[in-house]
Amino acid sequence: MTALKKLTLTEPELVLALQSKDPAVLKTLYSMYSSALYGVISRIIVHTELAEDVLQETFVKIWQSASYYDNTKGRLFTWMMNIARNLSIDKLRSKDFKNSLKNQDIENNVSFVDEQNKVTFNPDVLGVKQLVENLKPDLQAVLDLVYYKGYTHVEAAEKLNLPLGTVKTRIRLAIIELRRSFN
Repeated sequence: MTALKKLTLTEPELVLALQSKDPAVLKTLYSMYSSALYGVISRIIVHTELAEDVLQETFVKIWQSASYYDNTKGRLFTWMMNIARNLSIDKLRSKDFKNSLKNQDIENNVSFVDEQNKVTFNPDVLGVKQLVENLKPDLQAVLDLVYYKGYTHVEAAEKLNLPLGTVKTRIRLAIIELRRSFN
């Protein structure tokens, strides 16, 4: 459609091109409406990266839902703004977003905590290493690999030539035994 090459199109021309899935219309829509839609989104979602993601999702949804637009119910911009608003609210209500607020970025916080509190991990200070040495040798071996050497449960099972379930059971038994020492 050659009409899309000009920057300003009438609303009926935009709707027609959008509903006929003309790929050039998406670029035109983006240049015409992205800043206004981003303004709506950023008032709801304050995180810049997330707001930009929702803006992209908005244009994908506009593209996919173009056949549902009804000009008798409102203008194109109003319809697009409602899509942006609804996607923003959905993002805020999503479980992923709520969980992300609870999580801290470990790269930025580990060194901060260490510098502020002069934190170092030394199991000997608590006597944990000595308590582990008092456990049965099979429990010691599993704890040593998993907690002191950083092996995963699967890696520890392979190293000790044991079934994964046995490794997990031994870890559980060792932790129960260690808890008794602290009571």
